[in-house]
Amino acid sequence: MSTAVSPRYAQPATFMRLRHRPDPIGHDVVVVGAPYDGGTSYRPGARFAPRAIRHESSLIHGVGIDRGPGVFDRIDVVDGGDIDLSPFSMDLAMDTATVALTRLLERNDAFLMLGGDHSLSLAALRAVHARHGRVAVLHLDAHSDTNPPVYGGTYHHGTPFRWAIEEGLVDPERLVQVGIRGHNPRPDSLDYARGHGVSIVTAADFTRRSPRGIAEQIRRTVGGLPLYVSVDIDVVDPAYAPGTGTPAPGGLSSREVLTLLDVVGQLRPVGFDVVEVSPAYDPSGITSLLAAEIGAELLYQYARATTSPASAPVDSPLPPGAAADDAENAENAVDAVDAESAVDFAGQRWG
Repeated sequence: MSTAVSPRYAQPATFMRLRHRPDPIGHDVVVVGAPYDGGTSYRPGARFAPRAIRHESSLIHGVGIDRGPGVFDRIDVVDGGDIDLSPFSMDLAMDTATVALTRLLERNDAFLMLGGDHSLSLAALRAVHARHGRVAVLHLDAHSDTNPPVYGGTYHHGTPFRWAIEEGLVDPERLVQVGIRGHNPRPDSLDYARGHGVSIVTAADFTRRSPRGIAEQIRRTVGGLPLYVSVDIDVVDPAYAPGTGTPAPGGLSSREVLTLLDVVGQLRPVGFDVVEVSPAYDPSGITSLLAAEIGAELLYQYARATTSPASAPVDSPLPPGAAADDAENAENAVDAVDAESAVDFAGQRWG
């Protein structure tokens, strides 16, 4: 809805004031809420996040500074409402989400899921796999989420990428995790992920290396595979995003996360999620606002990837460890890509 017709604080809140289509068919991207926190292990409340994120997203326009045409002039996006998920049964919620997201991708090209806790990324990856086969993953998080079940909870929010690897939904050697940090119950907490070839960029690594070098590592590791992007809001330092269930000091800044996501527009994104916002711990709304901004950025990068002729994916993955060992060369490679893709759409600046 145009702000020339209705003020941004008016009308029922959809994501970025998009059209509400409860049974969407034939769209480029469907924004869908997943109000569920049955997999949380510490502070609950993520079930209220889709509503809070939509509320804050009313502030955001579809046209960015120096980005040329508006996102919604390039891609067709609607808000599909929420998936109704059981608050009492972890298994039922997972099955319901899997069926709903699979159906979305049978009728539309991609989705942006607003969580909810991170356990539902497994349902999203099952749906994406049903359409695209094995995918690459860019996972921004404070936690690896490759833990085993605990307390009888098969699908808690620390397990989705372990199950995705076990079920063959993702290629673990094309899975990049960025921002990992904090405290773990065991000294071997990352052994499972590293043992399966997952590329892990810890928060400490991020501070030592160039963001451009990390972006090039992502680009080369993902290669030409379809890409799923999962952003846990706790990848961001709690100074910027306090409203989350398992906050971890020492994270990335808002600007660093948004800048890093620029690499997505050079790849083949097929689905997204933004998860783990807990509005009860976010009295000023800054966490929900950031989650909305990340969602808007992912839509913009999807538009770049699918409508920009200069955004061609790389075909071959980076050899294990090569990008981490050669950040300077990686930066030079990204500079070359930036120079080629800075201007497109018949001379209009896009990225």
